[in-house]
Amino acid sequence: MSDQPNLEKRSAFQSHIGFEVTDWQEDFARVEAPIAPFMGNRQGIPHGGVHATLLDSAMGFAGCYTGDPDRQQNALTLSLTINYVGQAKGTRLIAEGRRIGGGRKTYFAESRLTDDLGNLVATASGTFRYRS
Repeated sequence: MSDQPNLEKRSAFQSHIGFEVTDWQEDFARVEAPIAPFMGNRQGIPHGGVHATLLDSAMGFAGCYTGDPDRQQNALTLSLTINYVGQAKGTRLIAEGRRIGGGRKTYFAESRLTDDLGNLVATASGTFRYRS
């Protein structure tokens, strides 16, 4: 898998889970992961924690875009609310996150998780704090 669209290397956690950033620009990010057997819950479908990871990551990246590989911005999740609304039936999970507001120290974001067939799996909203 490739690095984030030419901006930074993937984290160890990202590599372990197997997701990648496929689009990243100001106030927007898309992360994708192939559905793999290790992601399954007791029912054999992707665990809600996988959904939460992708939703949270998309929102985190959306608020931290700088456009400059030498100026990395990081944030911490202060709150995360997830609504699980459907089941993935495809082979990939795709989360799109959008920064929707905020200020100098915190920001707010929303995200949607679908599969590669377009089925809505979950939605989320979050509050994030920029790290110095």
